[in-house]
Amino acid sequence: MAIEPTWLKTARAKLGTKEAAGSANSSTILGWAQRLGTKVLGMIYNADSVPWCGVFVAYCLQNDGIDPAPIAVRATSWATWGQALRPERLAPGAILVFERKGGGHVGFYTGEDAAAYHVLGGNQGNAVTTARIAKSRCIARRWPEGRPVIGKPVQLAAGPKPLSKDEA
Repeated sequence: MAIEPTWLKTARAKLGTKEAAGSANSSTILGWAQRLGTKVLGMIYNADSVPWCGVFVAYCLQNDGIDPAPIAVRATSWATWGQALRPERLAPGAILVFERKGGGHVGFYTGEDAAAYHVLGGNQGNAVTTARIAKSRCIARRWPEGRPVIGKPVQLAAGPKPLSKDEA
């Protein structure tokens, strides 16, 4: 595997983490929120039924000493965080922000095919997974300020995985 930023390695290590079923809450996800705190998240976060893609991204970045976006729990707050990347400059670990009905979504770039970005993110099917999300839904491509971009775009086959329609 190519050299990856530490925050992406942290994210990969969390693949498979799931929300708790029903009214229960995942102690892992709530632990991420507790570690980040109200000041970073912009709210008291106490239930994994509240969208947590921004919590996941903030946790992975903070684990590498990077300050998350203000009001990190809101996916769209990541659209102006860090420095902008052009699509041809993407590299594994870039933060991608998407629009969706009812809000936004944020996750990490791991590659792309002709139609979609392959995104490692939280709250994708109520778990940390890799999903294919249409490039046309992407509203921002970001990288942490002051960190060198490691790598380049990764071309992947679309495979049998369908496009994700709703990440909440």
